Amino acid sequence: MANQPFKKHTIYKKDKWNMLNVEVQGSKIVLTEISDQWGEECHTFIGRPAMMHWANERFAPDKFDGTEEERQAILENLKAL
Repeated sequence: MANQPFKKHTIYKKDKWNMLNVEVQGSKIVLTEISDQWGEECHTFIGRPAMMHWANERFAPDKFDGTEEERQAILENLKAL
């Protein structure tokens, strides 16, 4: 079996301290959230449904600090993986 590199995606990036990156490793998804407020948080999901469940709670309208368009763009970028 050939050694295939993992697919890396930047979901959003506001600056060098506020971003959300996703690395797809087959059915495993590693999501790294970096913020100037909390530092770096890493989440590992087995499959997209688990990741989307987390994303819908993390980016809930009442918790999201940004516009509705930004929130929808983040969720759409995650769905498109």
